[in-house]
Amino acid sequence: MLAVWTGQRQGDLLKLTWSAYDSSHIRLRQSRTGRRVVIQVGAPPKDLLDATQKAAVTILTTITGTAWTSMGFSASWRKAVAASKVTDLTFHDLRGTAVTRLAVAGCSGAGIATITGHSLRDVGAILDAHHLSRDSRMADSDVQKLERHRKGTKAPNRSPN
Repeated sequence: MLAVWTGQRQGDLLKLTWSAYDSSHIRLRQSRTGRRVVIQVGAPPKDLLDATQKAAVTILTTITGTAWTSMGFSASWRKAVAASKVTDLTFHDLRGTAVTRLAVAGCSGAGIATITGHSLRDVGAILDAHHLSRDSRMADSDVQKLERHRKGTKAPNRSPN
């Protein structure tokens, strides 16, 4: 859930400590780029975080309450993906899922980049390569925005030509 709602890399989420969460935002420095990101936590992950027992330093822990190692988490992830019969999915794909969900919700490229830590160019490339052409919800959302804008203007409607 944290990956889908924040768009952060596996390694950064595995290192995320409770001190990085203040009940409204997550603050972290991305290990690969060094970018600082501050992410407001949406209601579903907030509810889960607030209900989680804070027995360890890190937020994400094993079933025994210890911090994950990268290899341990990867092995468990592969098992979970195999058990769900999902194919061709990596944890890193959840970053793209976050970008897409934010775009479909009407977020700007700059807003998405601020949340995920991607560059504007990378946000555009992710959407262009994997999602824009296959997600008609984004086009529907923009037509609805155009309709709201049209209703709010005093300019006369013009012919479609």
